[in-house]
Amino acid sequence: MKNLNYGVVGNCRSAALISEQGAIEWLCLPQFDSSSVFASILDEKKGGFFTVVPKYLERTEQHYVARTNILVTRFHCLDGVFEIHDFMPRYRIDVNASYYTPPDIVRYFKHIVGDPEITLKYQPMLEYGVPGTKNVVKADYIKSTTTSGPYDSLYMYSSFDLSIFDGSKTAKLIKDEFCLISYNQKLLHQDVRRSRLKLERTKVYWLNWSERTTSFKYFEEQIIRSALTLKMLSFDKSGAILAALTTSLPESIGEERNWDYRFCWIRDASMVVKIMTSLGHFRMARHYLDFIIDILPDKDEKMQIMYGIKGEKKLTEKTLDHLGGYEDSFPVRIGNAAYKQKQNDIYGILLDVIYQHFELYSISLDHSEELWTIVRNILKVVEANWQKPDRGIWEIRSENKHFTFSKVLCWTAVDRAVKIAGLLKQENNIHKWEKLRDKISQDIHKNAWSESKNSFTQAYGSNDLDASVLLMESYGFIEASDPRYVNTVLAIQKELEHNGLMFRYRNKDDFGTPKSAFTICSFWLINSLYKIGRKKEALKKYKILLSYSNHLGLFSEDLDFETKRMLGNFPQAYSHLALIETAMTISDSELTDDEEIKEFIH
Repeated sequence: MKNLNYGVVGNCRSAALISEQGAIEWLCLPQFDSSSVFASILDEKKGGFFTVVPKYLERTEQHYVARTNILVTRFHCLDGVFEIHDFMPRYRIDVNASYYTPPDIVRYFKHIVGDPEITLKYQPMLEYGVPGTKNVVKADYIKSTTTSGPYDSLYMYSSFDLSIFDGSKTAKLIKDEFCLISYNQKLLHQDVRRSRLKLERTKVYWLNWSERTTSFKYFEEQIIRSALTLKMLSFDKSGAILAALTTSLPESIGEERNWDYRFCWIRDASMVVKIMTSLGHFRMARHYLDFIIDILPDKDEKMQIMYGIKGEKKLTEKTLDHLGGYEDSFPVRIGNAAYKQKQNDIYGILLDVIYQHFELYSISLDHSEELWTIVRNILKVVEANWQKPDRGIWEIRSENKHFTFSKVLCWTAVDRAVKIAGLLKQENNIHKWEKLRDKISQDIHKNAWSESKNSFTQAYGSNDLDASVLLMESYGFIEASDPRYVNTVLAIQKELEHNGLMFRYRNKDDFGTPKSAFTICSFWLINSLYKIGRKKEALKKYKILLSYSNHLGLFSEDLDFETKRMLGNFPQAYSHLALIETAMTISDSELTDDEEIKEFIH
């Protein structure tokens, strides 16, 4: 079974996907949302790649250097053993400098034993492979340029003989070597020693970052790997956080549910920031809130559901018809038309993060005033729009509904605004907002509850169920012990769970009936089951779900119900933030007080 068995390396500017066999199959430069230079994951012939093929290969192994984002692929060959240490540099050159994060990927070849014979095939295809790409061997590097259309170029430096990278000759690895691929021409001489220094500096950066991450009693290794992955999804230049690194990896093979996720959704990013703040990474939260302040400079600025990673507002969607798609799942899309949608849940999720920020940290006066202005402006929008239908968390493209999750998050927006006002001693609006909060709550209890389903439903007047409703408790709308919530959890499990995994919903949408499991929803169910007291069941499900990650502990957006194959864009922020949140719930000392459960976890 083909699976998304890729490792990811990145430096908060861009990131690459590297296969179990050590091939670079996805990389966009100079940043995450740039056009690809390698995209064979979307088309093996036209996408571009960089492969390393030993002549006498027996097997490969792959792992991360512990608590870092440095990927090691170990090649066991009949004629020797070697490793490739892949990384994108990230470190401070000196204490007072900002981080050095060039648009580079370094492949450090570490000789272990013997003299393995290898073939190197370096075939970038610039600009998604739309124009032709020409490689020219210079004295110190290979320069790749577009042959038509807009000009673009790429540089590759190496200690290997540059004439072998077309795959026509082999090389024997008898000592450490390096390859460095850069969007920019390098000003300093590149050699093995300098590449090793970059490797060690990057290793130290990631080890220090991991050390600052809050430790938990259980599932520490999974939490750290997921946190490191979420960090790689952050864009340092602006503070934006991507939903995933890829575009157009399909939710179901051969279908058209293929989307570009290399953008910053307010919902997804805010959820990530809340989790990362809980793990002790305040800088990431502050940087993200600076991004929010920058994209909302004026009081009448309407907040979109998503933005480009540099704050771009127009994300025009188009298809790349020359690419065949992942396993012929067409079309390949770039851009995302969902930016035009109205989704009322984003306000509550953002204000939840702002409230956490005020509650946990000392904030400068000017920063506090900017955030308080955003809070008040958002409340005006919520007050004017909470009674209106929207497209919902799942971005239904053809229909507006009164989605329960959107209503709950409107309630959350008002609730957090009340609490923020209290923290800031701004009491003028509290009474008015408290009345609005109560009104929204009453409306939800009246219109979202179905007696026949004995559950809160997907939307007002509907009997369809929706996994997002499980989050009502997480946002404080209802207690876990409330019979209505307990019954909702059990009803959603009964209707949406299949083969141990969860549908988002089962009703038809724009593209028919959903066929794959949405990974975050499976984590949501486990979290909810644990909170309502079904701890053993939840723990069993959690350990099984963790086993469906790839060989490196990474998750995509979806899973196939039958084969458990990963599907959808990869790696997915949603999946990893939910993994961490569930592990944190299990590690909560007030909940995990049963010795039998502790024994089960260990």
